[in-house]
Amino acid sequence: MAEGSRITTYHEFWPLYLSQHSHPVNRWLHFAGTTIALAFIVAAVVKAEGSYLLWALFSGYGLAWFGHFFIEKNRPATFQYPIWSFISDWRMWILTLFRRAL
Repeated sequence: MAEGSRITTYHEFWPLYLSQHSHPVNRWLHFAGTTIALAFIVAAVVKAEGSYLLWALFSGYGLAWFGHFFIEKNRPATFQYPIWSFISDWRMWILTLFRRAL
């Protein structure tokens, strides 16, 4: 793919996503942030309290972006490909949960 060209399929996006998550600490920050976000989402449903959803966003994106800016020193794919990035965050979470290689 030529530099500057826009990715048009998820199949093309996944290798880019993986390249932006090459450092194990960044991947674990994503895993922790996503896990904490999931706990807040469950709490929001169980307690019928929408404010937990805000905490889910802060924990999920906060830890992930810390990993990008300070560990990987790159720009999160979320800014350019928000849907595919969100899907890939969960895909990486599942792969990490089941200890599958990335």
